[in-house]
Amino acid sequence: MKKEIRTRVTAGVLSAVMLCAAVPVTTAFSGSSAGIVSAAEGDGTTEIYSSGFEDGDVSAFTGRGGVETITATDSQAYSGSYSMCVSDRAKNWNGPQFLLDDKCEAGVQYTVSAAAKTEWYNSIKLSMEYTDASGERHYSNLREQTSNGDWATFSNVKFSFSEDVSKVYLYFECNDTAAMYIDDFEVRTAPVYPIQNDIPSLKDVYANDFKIGTAVTTEELAPQSTKDLIAKHFNSITLGNELKPESILDKAATLASGSNTDPVINLASARTILNYCRDNNIPVRGHVLVWHSQTPDWFFKEGFQDNGDWVSKDVMLQRMENYIKNVFVALEEEYPTVDFYAWDVVNEAWLDNGVPRTGGGQSENANYSGWVKVFGDNSFIEPAFEYARKYAPANTKLYYNDFNEYMPQKTDAICKMALELKDKGLIDGIGMQSHLDVGFPNVSTYKKALAKFAETGLDIQVTELDITTSDTSEAGFEKQAEMYKGIMDACVEYADSISAVVFWGTTDDKSWRAAKSPLLFNEDYTAKPSFYAIVEGRDPVVTTTGTTETTVETTTTTTVTEPVGNVIRGDVNEDGMLNGFDLAIMRQMLVGSSAADAVSLEARDMNADGSFNTQDVVALTKFLLG
Repeated sequence: MKKEIRTRVTAGVLSAVMLCAAVPVTTAFSGSSAGIVSAAEGDGTTEIYSSGFEDGDVSAFTGRGGVETITATDSQAYSGSYSMCVSDRAKNWNGPQFLLDDKCEAGVQYTVSAAAKTEWYNSIKLSMEYTDASGERHYSNLREQTSNGDWATFSNVKFSFSEDVSKVYLYFECNDTAAMYIDDFEVRTAPVYPIQNDIPSLKDVYANDFKIGTAVTTEELAPQSTKDLIAKHFNSITLGNELKPESILDKAATLASGSNTDPVINLASARTILNYCRDNNIPVRGHVLVWHSQTPDWFFKEGFQDNGDWVSKDVMLQRMENYIKNVFVALEEEYPTVDFYAWDVVNEAWLDNGVPRTGGGQSENANYSGWVKVFGDNSFIEPAFEYARKYAPANTKLYYNDFNEYMPQKTDAICKMALELKDKGLIDGIGMQSHLDVGFPNVSTYKKALAKFAETGLDIQVTELDITTSDTSEAGFEKQAEMYKGIMDACVEYADSISAVVFWGTTDDKSWRAAKSPLLFNEDYTAKPSFYAIVEGRDPVVTTTGTTETTVETTTTTTVTEPVGNVIRGDVNEDGMLNGFDLAIMRQMLVGSSAADAVSLEARDMNADGSFNTQDVVALTKFLLG
């Protein structure tokens, strides 16, 4: 009997899957060519600088310590006959540095590739340094490789920097002072991937339920494609690191002030993202004021010195109040038009068993809390909320935020604390970080915690949602998609208690848990099965600018495809249906990340031309869109 497939899809839910088209940005400088571990020629990227040191020229590199000897040598080479030798390294951080200011543009993403080795076993780090607007130097490890006395390769390592920094360097260092060799060093513009504009906007799909947000770092925001993705899908931004205490506490200025209780705030690290939010009218979720982590030990010490004694509770209360006040004052002065609609006042104060953290410095143990060290317990939480309520804008809601919030003892501790703060009018909501995995917790466990938090009568925001999977096969991504759908369905069920759902990152490669592909979008900005799972069957709400009316587009299409024997063209996962899973898998087959040969040609050959290529992806897309 003839078999038919009928699929109902909301217009615009599924998109054409584009191959990784790359667009060159600009050419700034070109040296001699030799890089063999970099992106291939013809991929649309542009060479900025390349050298295999065959001509003996090492003048583009300087020593970080000022004592290094940098020469071209024919004693070692990854390719050709020469490499760059860096000797006389007095300290482990001494090494070759490459200045980017006069070669690269701010706000553009680049890649660096190279080969490196040392005389013996070593861990070689490729890092970036920059100086912010206040004159403070920052360091970021881009990639680390192990050399056993042989060549280690660094291939297409991405980097970028913002417009408010200077003295930007790429540099190499290792564990000790061994001589270091570098070869085939190349900097190129990174591929630029266009976003999918013909898929639904997440913020429109959930417009009647809650805000849809994302977290982003300055480096992550650099590519135009990331800006485009955010503008299309999100109506809330959380700064991933740039408003955390260690990013905005200015130690040098604080010491220069002479005060022992009034820390100076500097927003230099946050300006790139805040400028973007201001210019695009995107509300901001502030993260975070009081936290044990990413808060420097000197903030808790006498004289604001790392080796000082721990201050008294009274002094710390003064510092806390002034710090919180200064944050809000600085934001109001520099960004009066940005809507800071929410702030995490206190973050991660409770352990999974519902007790406070151990008191101590970050230099002792990353899980220790300087706040508990000074106060003896979690009694610092209430004054933190008191000061935040005192100085925050009237429209800013105040939250307690935590991870593993679904663990029963932690859930109970958070609820008890939150109700006490609620009775005093100090708290507006609870932030559920929601860093999840396909294996744990299950949706039922998550909903139990969600229900308990809702019972407090406080607002809930899902603040850092991601779901990891170790299985990146078709089945693994389908399981991830099911988990995402279950979590988002739970959030919709409790939409009356939830005002925002924030995903912790934009694309998988930029996630803090990148190794386990936790987000909704691939590195090339294409939507994953998880994206389709949470939008399928939901009608986007499109708001007309300048009016108060909203219209709901509900165009539905019925489509039919004919089988070839028992094979349905386009049904590459062989589940008897055509949907976004097939589209995502077909794209993976094209780029080689999924085994095409495991699926019959008839299933892959959507346009029935006897071959499998890009046109089959286009044909499946058109079919699904009707």
